[in-house]
Amino acid sequence: MKLSNLTNIETKYSTLFPVILAAVLLVILIISPTGFEGALTYQNADRVRARVLSTDESKIIDTGLIRTGEQRCRILILDGHFEGEEADAVNYLNGSLEQDKLFEVGDTAFVAVSYGGDEITAVTMTDHYRLGMEALLAGLFLLLLILFAGKTGLRAILSFIVTILMMWKVLVPCLLKGMNPVWVALGLVTLLTFLILSLIYGWDKRCLAASGGAILGILVTAVLGSIFTNLFKIHGAVMESSESLLYAGYQYLDLTQIFVASIFMGSAGAVMDLSVDICSAVYEVVEKKPEISAREAIMSGFAVGRAACGSTTTTLLLAYSGSYIALLMVFMAQGTPVEFILNYKYVAAEIIHTIVGSFGLVTVAPLTAITSGLLFTRKSASQNNLPKN
Repeated sequence: MKLSNLTNIETKYSTLFPVILAAVLLVILIISPTGFEGALTYQNADRVRARVLSTDESKIIDTGLIRTGEQRCRILILDGHFEGEEADAVNYLNGSLEQDKLFEVGDTAFVAVSYGGDEITAVTMTDHYRLGMEALLAGLFLLLLILFAGKTGLRAILSFIVTILMMWKVLVPCLLKGMNPVWVALGLVTLLTFLILSLIYGWDKRCLAASGGAILGILVTAVLGSIFTNLFKIHGAVMESSESLLYAGYQYLDLTQIFVASIFMGSAGAVMDLSVDICSAVYEVVEKKPEISAREAIMSGFAVGRAACGSTTTTLLLAYSGSYIALLMVFMAQGTPVEFILNYKYVAAEIIHTIVGSFGLVTVAPLTAITSGLLFTRKSASQNNLPKN
């Protein structure tokens, strides 16, 4: 009875401690500055919400699909120093369907209010206000997660928020300061892997087995990503908006190394997911058959891994290719030969993302099976050797 109570206390401690650690880390991340708070584009301006009262499109020039000129809006400012005041605002159109936007009466917009003293000097329409709908969507997702998964859902939410803050408060500032992108990203992914899996399993051998397999798989992805990025002669400028960093005064950034880091970071979530599947399967096998040998447990993990790898690699393919549907449509509409398509640098970059990421997925299955088989059967063997009362 005493041994049972001790075991229950140890189990509660191993489950509770990662939650406390994640909560403390969350608080630290929230209060920690990024170091770039002073790098504001608009030093003497309020970025606030405003409601569009009327619009004037008389100065917009239409040339086919291209729209240039400016849209004039009468707005009611909803926040900031000038809350409740009306003002005239301008919405500049640059002829880009991707970047341009048009406002209608009743829309809520983000605006930049430039001022001198107590007087508004200019108001620029920035974009439609979406934060309210984004918060609603996130809230619905979190509510569904809690209703379905209960305490596990709460731990998942905690790990989700910590991951976002780690990327924004740690990864991005470190990259902007010129630190080595690959090592920084590897350190971040390693920490997050241990944290997330400990929230799932607690501090036990399942966490160690799944984390070991996942990190080894991510290392395989990092090495292959670095090798094939160099062999394919891919420059990191293929990443969207990356060139803008160079023109903004960050010429020292190694965009290619950042691209390499993005390869294994992009597949890290799927790698962790697969490692959890393999680890849990091997654990259940050992629990049901404690006398099983390490070799048999590992082979059971291999069997589960073979079935899971196919669907997971397809998931990566769909995730990466989904954002390039328009580009593929352009190629087909122009009758571009397949060999030209595959040789195009943006397509080659996605091939690296997909195939190298799939290498990590294929290797994480056997690696996790091996770590799980060795750790779990060793535990069972030691338990079998305990003297019976």
